[in-house]
Amino acid sequence: MTDFAGLQDVPLGAPASPEATRLATTVLDTTTSLDRAYELTAAHLLTLPRVEAVTAALTTFAPEDETGWVHLGQRAWVTEWLQPGTVCNVLPPPGAGPEAALTMPWVSPRARNGPLVISDIDLLPPEAAQDHREMSACGIRSMVVGAQLSDGVMYGSMAIGGPAVGPWPDSDVADFRLLSASLTSRIALEQARRSLAESVAVGAHAREAQQHFLASIGHELRTPLTAIIGYTEMMVDEADELASDPFAEAVGRDGRVILRACEQLMAVLEDLLSAGRAVGDTGPREQLDVQAAVADVLHWHRTAARTADVTLENLVDPGSSVMAHPAGLRQVLANLIGNAIVHNVEGGKVIVTAESLRGESGDARLRVIVRDDGPGMTPEQLARVFDPFVRFARDTVKGTGLGLSLSRSIAERDGGTIGAESTAGTGSAFWIELPVDAS
Repeated sequence: MTDFAGLQDVPLGAPASPEATRLATTVLDTTTSLDRAYELTAAHLLTLPRVEAVTAALTTFAPEDETGWVHLGQRAWVTEWLQPGTVCNVLPPPGAGPEAALTMPWVSPRARNGPLVISDIDLLPPEAAQDHREMSACGIRSMVVGAQLSDGVMYGSMAIGGPAVGPWPDSDVADFRLLSASLTSRIALEQARRSLAESVAVGAHAREAQQHFLASIGHELRTPLTAIIGYTEMMVDEADELASDPFAEAVGRDGRVILRACEQLMAVLEDLLSAGRAVGDTGPREQLDVQAAVADVLHWHRTAARTADVTLENLVDPGSSVMAHPAGLRQVLANLIGNAIVHNVEGGKVIVTAESLRGESGDARLRVIVRDDGPGMTPEQLARVFDPFVRFARDTVKGTGLGLSLSRSIAERDGGTIGAESTAGTGSAFWIELPVDAS
């Protein structure tokens, strides 16, 4: 029950009219523009006998078509729809600043908790004197008002009103509640869409900046590194010719340490540049034959596998395909298969399979799995395996610790995911999951 005579209880169980129910479906249909959804909603609410004015405010973004809306500085965009000949007028005059807007200090905070139904402003408590003056000046004597909130975010508000007083019909309040809630859902969706578009634009800019950075760092680091390696190799060669000299022996020993460090840094640089080119590929994704891509990568690794006494098997079914960038898919497969060979046991196998799955939204996806017979990983290692510069291999195994981290970036760039399963002592299975088609 309400605590004030001027307020009316909201009929929670009252059904909306069939017209409002059908309109709510149209409002929620994303093929209907948000501006059009507001127009249709206002047109319906103006058919209710008590309603002579419909007002709306947007606080998080501007309307697509600003015609008929008044921008109140940084505060909000407001508009109204009126019955012909009505005495009601809520909008401030054109060019007015935010100070001209209604403040409604008593009504506004209460309307944030749900629709507030005012049957007669003369019956409001003394604390609502400012609200009474503002509504009277607009020709409004009764109204239904509600904030448009979703997950704690205030998107705006909506109100209906007129000069008549007395209880509002339950059906009118039910129509208002349904249509206001439908508009709130559409606004939240539109806000999410705009945020996504902004994120995509920011991501594209960041990718361009990354490419510029990688190109610059490639030139700035590779040139001096090459010089250091060249001069160090000369020192080591000359020191080897004077091996009996203690100083020359120390130069040769320390020079080899410098060479190993430079080679490691060069490997990191090459990994960054290679992955940067793959992640930054702005060309269209293609329908790729996964069996053929796996066959290519296994062919590239045949010598390394033979040296390590590891057998390679391609068990991917013919006709298996995904939508991805060709270079990116092969880069990820090369990282997964290369790791499976390096971390395998002598006489072990690397088996590549694929299985069809459905994504969370029901889209068709293909998971390509690379299994090995290596030592496996502990749960603690598995939790960190995709972090950059993380390595669990023995020191004699070359690597930068960037391959899996960059593979994850490539997979996500193509709308996929990457993951692993492993148990210490029983081998590991790393996989990349990608969409089967462009949808």
